Amino acid sequence: MELLEGTVRPYAWGSRTHIPALLGEPVPSPHPQAELWFGAHVDDPSRLPGGRTLLHAITDDPEGAFGAERAEHWGGRLPFLLKVLAAEEPLSLQTHPSAEQAVAGFAREEAAGLPRTASTRNYRDALPKPEILCALEEFHALAGFRDARVTLRLMRALDVPGLRHHTELLAAQPDPDGLRAVFTTWITLPQRAVDQLVPELLDACVTLLKSGTDEFDREVRTLLDLGERYPGDAGVLAALLLNRVVLAEGECLFQPAGSPHAYLSGCGVELMANSDNVLRAGLTPKHVDVPELLRILDFRCGPPTLLRPETDGPRSVFHAPSEYFRLVRLDLPDDGAADVGIDGPRIAVVVRGQVQLEGAGGTLTVPQGRAVWLPSADRSVEVAAVDGPALVFVAGDGRPGR
Repeated sequence: MELLEGTVRPYAWGSRTHIPALLGEPVPSPHPQAELWFGAHVDDPSRLPGGRTLLHAITDDPEGAFGAERAEHWGGRLPFLLKVLAAEEPLSLQTHPSAEQAVAGFAREEAAGLPRTASTRNYRDALPKPEILCALEEFHALAGFRDARVTLRLMRALDVPGLRHHTELLAAQPDPDGLRAVFTTWITLPQRAVDQLVPELLDACVTLLKSGTDEFDREVRTLLDLGERYPGDAGVLAALLLNRVVLAEGECLFQPAGSPHAYLSGCGVELMANSDNVLRAGLTPKHVDVPELLRILDFRCGPPTLLRPETDGPRSVFHAPSEYFRLVRLDLPDDGAADVGIDGPRIAVVVRGQVQLEGAGGTLTVPQGRAVWLPSADRSVEVAAVDGPALVFVAGDGRPGR
């Protein structure tokens, strides 16, 4: 096991407080700090002692990192990317392809000769990108299509003149097919129509708030916020169809392939497949490939998927329905200890307190904001809190094992 230094991504939507505080840096930071990456992503691999990157360490000795079976299965590529995500402003509305869609889309764009760095590229690799987010505080998001019957009730409460036809369209078919029809209509509207409808929607939101109706208070306030931030963006209309989610600290949200989502605000630990395949649906100035988006979106509707952990004392294991990753939360009391509990290649990040790791490879003290690389050979590792309680997250692959 070796200490691992993460890399900060300074996207404009990031927070100036959460990640600097985690790293023990001055708060607020001069610039937004949106994500702290721990992994072997080619764009920003984490560093081991001596300046080596984790990417190079794995490439040089994949069997040492993964074990023989996993090295062959993963082809020497770490299958997951672990992040601390801190959002002060909403991210873009987006979705990710399934494994089959990623393979086909990547092959298609490679055959067309589209550069992998092109702004119009959808598939930068041949991998899916499922993801989970475990909240470190109250976390707000849009995730998946809301039950069509509930959305119909919201649309009727708003009673936007320019959307009455679409309301009746959904009323005639309050199911995934009806949602597809409405979403497709909105995302393909000419810009002049969007420029007219979004202000109408915002006016209706203000009217509904003034009426004192509480049922859709959070949804309406979110639409107002998005409309002010992204005037003339069809993604504001699309947000009308999505679940408005509030995660309590410790709750974990899963985003399967095809699920539209946008993180709005808060801080959490995000774990995903190590892929760059993102198809945007709005709330962004970046490229939106409407035909491809409509091809991969999953219009099944209902509540979002929250993962219930398998808990054993201070250890909670979140088993996502994906072989690419698995997440363990260790909530250690003062002087408490627990075994990591999973095998294979792992990364452990300390998000609160200080811990000591002990395994066959020796003992390592890890402060808050730092991480540890645990190759497959370090099979059994105990994590103990030092001088107070500690919170640690461990990422591994989702292959069978402990």
